[in-house]
Amino acid sequence: MNEDIRIHSWPCSYYLDTSKQWVSGRLSLTPVAIKFTADKTGELLVNFRLSSVSEIKKESSNLIFSSLTILEKNTKHWFSSLQPNRNVVFNILEHFWREQLLSSQGAGAEAAALQSTKGKELTGLLSGSQKQLEDTAKVLHYQGEQFDNIMRGLNKIEGDMDVADRLLTELESPSWWPFSSKLWKAPLETKPKETATVSDSKNQEGIIIRIPVIITHRTDSNVKPGKLTLFASGLEISDCNSQVIHRFESKDVDDIRVHTPYEISVRQRFIGKPDTSYRLLSAKMPEAIPILEMQFSKKIQFLEDALGFVGARKSPQVDLGTSIWQAATGLLGGVVQPGSPVGGREGMDNDQVQLQKQEKISQEEAKELKQILKKLKGLALETEAELERQDEALDSITTSVDRATLNIDKQNRRIKKLT
Repeated sequence: MNEDIRIHSWPCSYYLDTSKQWVSGRLSLTPVAIKFTADKTGELLVNFRLSSVSEIKKESSNLIFSSLTILEKNTKHWFSSLQPNRNVVFNILEHFWREQLLSSQGAGAEAAALQSTKGKELTGLLSGSQKQLEDTAKVLHYQGEQFDNIMRGLNKIEGDMDVADRLLTELESPSWWPFSSKLWKAPLETKPKETATVSDSKNQEGIIIRIPVIITHRTDSNVKPGKLTLFASGLEISDCNSQVIHRFESKDVDDIRVHTPYEISVRQRFIGKPDTSYRLLSAKMPEAIPILEMQFSKKIQFLEDALGFVGARKSPQVDLGTSIWQAATGLLGGVVQPGSPVGGREGMDNDQVQLQKQEKISQEEAKELKQILKKLKGLALETEAELERQDEALDSITTSVDRATLNIDKQNRRIKKLT
């Protein structure tokens, strides 16, 4: 992710200690740093990393009213006249600062891992692909359950139409027909009544991902911290106490705009009343956007500042498992040679030696990469099989709907004749 991406910026004043005066300018936040640029000179007066911040506070005094202070190492930076207001800036800065602290807890181990950077990079890339494919499998599983429910409903409709057909046949039969009484009972005896199959999927469906977010409702200037939870059937926005603020079912979402890799807006349109719209900002948003892109492929829009994030990830869902698998094998071109068997011990040993010489990947890393690759292959095959099953189910649903339509038209004509 590009560290120079500007997540947000606010007009404000900065207290320049060297000249003992306030300087007007803009406070900017990037994924890893905080900057302040003076308006008049364009000079960058403040530039430090979030990881070096030890405290962010809202302060005021007799001389400085309604200010925000950031303690960076041993230097205290004062910002005032913040727009739209101090609380908004504080909530956003604190959110990204805390997430930066959480993500850098393993900084001590990072230095030791520098000797095998390539192996860690490959492992991270494949682990990300594995996580994305697992999320895809969850969505497909829920979608498959919905198809199964539709098929059960169509089967029940067909059963009911058989009953109606027999009843119409009874009505059309002459009064002297000796077998008329059996026609009324036959459907009830031979066709057991199917119990309601209303899926309790909302209670049973698992959470795909949950991330902390900063929430802005419509055009309100105030923001508040909360959580975004993605389900296979939609998304849910809740506050810090896990109280649901709003839940969007998949069919309710009209558009999702990706403003930056860290900020999105979700909207549901209405006629005659204001739209329901939420703007969500999060340091973890890059993890959620690929899932949103998969679930709402026709409704999601990447704006100019986010176009670099989507890159070449746009691909048909049908080829998702295959494409990830091919990407994984491409990354490990040096681990498993195209001409050698994956399970061959001799080939694997030679490749590991070659990798250690060329890329400095340890035996443990090569083993871990092979295990991830094996899991990826299994997930890709399962995903492909599930997609094929859903294609067949969709064909069956289409056929059943066409057959039911024809039967309904036929019965309508028979009813008109009777009336």
